Amino acid sequence: MPRKSNTRAAQGAGSIRQRPDGRWEARFTVGSDPGTGKPIRRSVYAATQKECRKKLSEITAAIDAGTYKNPCKMSVGEWLDIWSETYLSGCKPRTVAIYKDHIRLHIKPALGAIRLEALNTHTIQQFYNSLLCEHNGRPGLSPKSIKCVHGVLHSALRQAARNDYIRFNPADACTLPRAEKPAIQPLDEPQIADFLKAIRGHRFEDLFIVTLFTGLRQGEVLGLTWDCVDFERGLLTIDKQMQLHQETGMDAYALVSTKSSKVRTIAAAPFVMAQLRRRKLAQLEHRLAAGPAWVQSDLVFTDERGLHLTKSAVYRAFKKVAASIGRPDARFHDLRHSYAVAAIHSGDDIKTVQSNLGHATAAFTLDVYGHITDKMKQESAARMEQFIQSISG
Repeated sequence: MPRKSNTRAAQGAGSIRQRPDGRWEARFTVGSDPGTGKPIRRSVYAATQKECRKKLSEITAAIDAGTYKNPCKMSVGEWLDIWSETYLSGCKPRTVAIYKDHIRLHIKPALGAIRLEALNTHTIQQFYNSLLCEHNGRPGLSPKSIKCVHGVLHSALRQAARNDYIRFNPADACTLPRAEKPAIQPLDEPQIADFLKAIRGHRFEDLFIVTLFTGLRQGEVLGLTWDCVDFERGLLTIDKQMQLHQETGMDAYALVSTKSSKVRTIAAAPFVMAQLRRRKLAQLEHRLAAGPAWVQSDLVFTDERGLHLTKSAVYRAFKKVAASIGRPDARFHDLRHSYAVAAIHSGDDIKTVQSNLGHATAAFTLDVYGHITDKMKQESAARMEQFIQSISG
């Protein structure tokens, strides 16, 4: 039969007592309420007096050291719901939708019921490893997809640590599966020549040419507006992109900031600017022909009624042209790669190419196109050999 409850002095600030149910309780003060000034008291429990005293000693030591954190009763799933609704206001709508999909489809089913405070690195690592495996006849996720899932969970846990719900981010120490980078497959010079012949007179000829010789992303070229085209100085300002949102169950396009949320300016070749001038004249003809049915949007690339173009329509048209020149494997994004390779071969320095492509750093550009610079180094060595031979006669 449990002894009568007694409040006893404990080592450090606090007290312990045995409860009527036989368990031992240690009470301690963690501070004071900023509004009322009254002490804020907490309790921990244990089966024995010795264990209870040990817990109290550890807690009071943490309080004295300033490292104590109040226990968090939230589950991982509850925190993910709070985080996704409260802390993603600065993200693009499409990004928020993707994050929520990762949470709904992968993270919450596996980790949602675990107490946030109890989540550890080993559990997260096992979760990542399981994503690689086939489940219920469905193939496992690719290393790249697992990296995306990790990015969502890591960000949510980082915010939880900042909020003092957990002491540290347990996802920091996880090891992600290695993703093999697919080799880029740009169009070579003969293929570019064939491509230009194949699109002559095509309804998207001007769009394909601008993309090929500026390196714009598909969303950026579809979102280009006339106020961002400076014909006098030959400059294009890239400050937005056309993004597809499918969250509502229907296709909806909207102009949003660029991938990096930064504005960049590209000095376009005269050939490109001439193509844009022809595009402006063609659009004027479409506007006159459409009359009241014309939809004013200021977009550079529109259909015959002024409506924006869809990514799927442009992509399908590109794939047909690519197949006609013997490159059925080519993607629309390979036009961007083709521009980068052509620019480097033409003598542009990496910093200029990085700026035009909108990469965050020149290091990233080198990482993607490093093999191109290696080839240039070999060509440079061959030229130096020619020079040496010419003077050593």
